[in-house]
Amino acid sequence: MNAVEFVHLRTHSEFSLSDSLVRIKPLMKALQAEQMPAIALTDQSNMCGMIKFYKAAQGAGIKPICGCDIFLAPPAGTDLPISRMTLLAMNPQGYKNLTEIVSQGFQHGQADGKAIIQRDWVRQRQAGLIALSGANYGEIGRMLLVRGLEDAKPVLQEWVDLFGDRFYLELQRTGRQDDERCVAMTVELAKAMQVPVVATNDIMFLAAEEFEAHETRVCINQGVTLDDPRRSKNYSPQQYLRSTEEMQLLFADIPSALSNTVEIAKRCNLDIELGQCYLPNFPVPDGMTMDEFFRKLSHDGLEERLKTILDKADPDYDNKKQEFVDRLEFELDIIIQMGFPGYFLIVMDFIQWAKDNDIPVGPGRGSGAGSLVAYVLLITDLAPLKYDLLFERFLNPERVSMPDFDIDFCMDNRDRVIEYVAQTYGKDAVSQIITFGTMAAKAVVRDVARVQGKSFGLADKLSKLIPFEPGMTLTKALEMEEALRNFIDEDEEAQEIMDMAFQLEGLTRNVGKHAGGVVIAPTKLTDFSPLYCDEDGNGLVTQYDKGDVEDAGLVKFDFLGLRTLPIVDWAMDMINTRRAASGEDP
Repeated sequence: MNAVEFVHLRTHSEFSLSDSLVRIKPLMKALQAEQMPAIALTDQSNMCGMIKFYKAAQGAGIKPICGCDIFLAPPAGTDLPISRMTLLAMNPQGYKNLTEIVSQGFQHGQADGKAIIQRDWVRQRQAGLIALSGANYGEIGRMLLVRGLEDAKPVLQEWVDLFGDRFYLELQRTGRQDDERCVAMTVELAKAMQVPVVATNDIMFLAAEEFEAHETRVCINQGVTLDDPRRSKNYSPQQYLRSTEEMQLLFADIPSALSNTVEIAKRCNLDIELGQCYLPNFPVPDGMTMDEFFRKLSHDGLEERLKTILDKADPDYDNKKQEFVDRLEFELDIIIQMGFPGYFLIVMDFIQWAKDNDIPVGPGRGSGAGSLVAYVLLITDLAPLKYDLLFERFLNPERVSMPDFDIDFCMDNRDRVIEYVAQTYGKDAVSQIITFGTMAAKAVVRDVARVQGKSFGLADKLSKLIPFEPGMTLTKALEMEEALRNFIDEDEEAQEIMDMAFQLEGLTRNVGKHAGGVVIAPTKLTDFSPLYCDEDGNGLVTQYDKGDVEDAGLVKFDFLGLRTLPIVDWAMDMINTRRAASGEDP
């Protein structure tokens, strides 16, 4: 990076949910076009897109810098507002500390829908982190603008005492109110206190012409219209991915603010280990390895299952039994070779607990039903040899993938099983998995029409012309529906709605919870993923989605709630009760 003259260190992606249009793949293409070798992702309050960003950047030959734009609580006993600060991970220790800080914000600091970070959390976990002051919206910037230089000095000193040479005063020239006044005062403060400055552009979109689309997204999130005179206007058309040349012209009078971006990029050298698999240790008897215990349980289970499958009086009993033994050994060798005995034992344990506690469990479905090991461990109730089911569809050493049992539990009692797992492996090691809702075709048309101030009738007609089917997009709708094309051609307002809807379609809009996915970590979850939860502290989920959480090293277990299981259970109870009443054998 010796020839590099500027690196963007403050970038929001679509995972900021409320204030950015930046999608990760187009971001990488734009960086390659501009020949920018590094960039920091600093989403607002979360790290949801970090694994996607990290992988995409490495794939594009760009150095990823992992960070977060946090909301910082004011000092106790003051009337100061919540401020902003950007934290960047220099190394694995900094990455873990950042993960902890962000997780604490959601679990213990939510207010008005924001994850508020307490200052003590930053003090306790500052190692391995670089801090940027937040420019106009940071504590020091606001102190400068409201109270002046002298009042800002002790505040700055507090952070310098904590971070040392890892604290930078941030400068922004994005055309927003007080930018220039804040830059001038910050530079004066930096000279007086001998603290380095750094330039950022607070990126919210890739190109300047996307500003209107950005404002539309913000209005959708805030539930206001574009022409509402009361709505807050916190962004400017200049918050795009400026080229190095543009940033050099913008900060030609403060060259150190540019060179320090490169210095920070050099200091951030994070290597996230991806693609490994980490499982909690399943307890095994003294004197046995997990592999030995796994084999013993499997062979013992086979003996029990064969009592109901084969007839010992059958003259061909030994040959038939050997067929089962050979298949079992074949599967055991593959499972052990791939390192998954722990996965089978964990699944076996919580399924057995469910059965012991009268919670209906499905007989098994999907490719997992092809495993004889699963059958003899009572994970499934389908004999794979009887139905010629192939184990290789479930696990195949030539196509390495995680095992994935689809396990059906009674809908009403599924949470009891998850609670058992949390008690067994630790509440800080078990959670469900986040999902992300996007701006889908029909919904984005209605949202855009609303914020543009168009009539409900127009939005309704336009939306209803889009076919209702899974995976529908605006492009597909236009190809399929001649009436939609004609309506847009004939109605100028409809064309305006569609033009904007195309720009916003597919953007991440909100978070949800995976229908059945649960992760169980060998240590606390924050060693692998930051956490997200509801404002009341409930509904804990990983901030990484299903694919990313597995890339980060965690194994997903599917706890699926099935409505039909309790119905079948009730029916069996009724049948057995009536048989018992009539003297029949249940």
